[in-house]
Amino acid sequence: MTVDLEAWIRERRITEVECLVSDLSGIARGKILPAQKFLRATRDQGLRLPESIFGQTVTGEYIDEIDLDPRASDVFLRPVAETIRMVPWYAEPTAQVIHDAHYFDGTPVDIAARAVLRRVLDLYAEKGWTPIVAPELEFFLVKVNEDPDYPLEPPVGRSGRPETARQAYGIDAVNEFDPLFEDIYDYCEAQEIDVDTLIHESGAAQMEINFNHGEAMALADQTFLFKRTVRQAALDHKIYATFMAKPMQYEPGSSMHMHISVVDSETGQNLFAGKDGKNSDFFLNFIGGLQKYVPPSMALFAPYVNSYRRLVPDSDAPVNVHWGVDNRTTGFRVPESRPESRRVENRVPGADANPYLAFAASLACGYLGLVEELEPSKPVEGSAYNLAANLPRHLEDALLRLNRSKPLRDILGQRFINVLTQVKEQESKAYLQVISAWERQYLLLNV
Repeated sequence: MTVDLEAWIRERRITEVECLVSDLSGIARGKILPAQKFLRATRDQGLRLPESIFGQTVTGEYIDEIDLDPRASDVFLRPVAETIRMVPWYAEPTAQVIHDAHYFDGTPVDIAARAVLRRVLDLYAEKGWTPIVAPELEFFLVKVNEDPDYPLEPPVGRSGRPETARQAYGIDAVNEFDPLFEDIYDYCEAQEIDVDTLIHESGAAQMEINFNHGEAMALADQTFLFKRTVRQAALDHKIYATFMAKPMQYEPGSSMHMHISVVDSETGQNLFAGKDGKNSDFFLNFIGGLQKYVPPSMALFAPYVNSYRRLVPDSDAPVNVHWGVDNRTTGFRVPESRPESRRVENRVPGADANPYLAFAASLACGYLGLVEELEPSKPVEGSAYNLAANLPRHLEDALLRLNRSKPLRDILGQRFINVLTQVKEQESKAYLQVISAWERQYLLLNV
């Protein structure tokens, strides 16, 4: 789809444009410009940011410039025209547009999250394959939490009471927050974010919104915008929406399940099913790749120290890389489906993951399974929680495994892996400086 930015902005009488780029954490960075200045900047490489934003931690610190330009020099942003959308929560007509980052010789900034996904998708395109994805994103609604030392609590709904019991798939529990969800759906429609089903998940005030399936980059862009949209809509209703993987001690965690299929780029035929309608060898090789390479990719699926609190047995989250048909205890679930809808659901990623990087890692794992013709294990019939856990249990282990995997380094890019590792190690060190309430409760007077 070709979009004439100047005509689009003129027709909608846009006064300001938010120029967005995702950092490694999935945080929207960029600049806000008057509309006419934005159009001028796009013509002469005038929209610039320091390369160092891609080495910024979630706490706002910067890594040492080992793998970045020591001059802290600029890169320029190039708008992806088809991503331009209205920002529906502003009174003034305001647009937002996602950008790709480039060096001044025209080459992409290889450590930018969107570029990492593009790198993987190009490998599929060379083979004549097109990945199709449909994310399912969970999040909690919580009371405004002004002091981070206090635990989070469910918010008060229309009844005047907070949720105190789990209400999985509860219709009335969702209706407690009808005004908020009406805004979310209206905002998504205004931004052409193709969301579908809304359900109440198993946690107190935990929700899930599913996306309709589509091509991977388009869905990554939509997921990136969606998380910002939900947080903004919740603030308008004086509550928080959080995509933390494990925000509350006695509640389940939040995931970003990814339904994945691969189609022939010319015919659109789903390559995961054979002519007889059964699972194709192509499909089984893809699952074999997930089984082998998801554990060393965990730093992209579970990118924070908090992420690993979600991945425990009997908590609607996987602990290993087994697969099964319609089996929600496994890491990779194959839903019952017609051949044209054959897909695998990667249940490992947390809601806190950067969607560009989680999509890139999932597709990289599957791609390696295809080119290496990896055979998966037999599908699990019973509970996978009864089988050994083999996913990393903490961030440091995940980073170690990622850096030891040459095939993943080659696909995702060595410099990207270096920068990601430095960012995550710095975040982990910052976390270790914090003394928790548990330590004061049980160690202060007992050891």
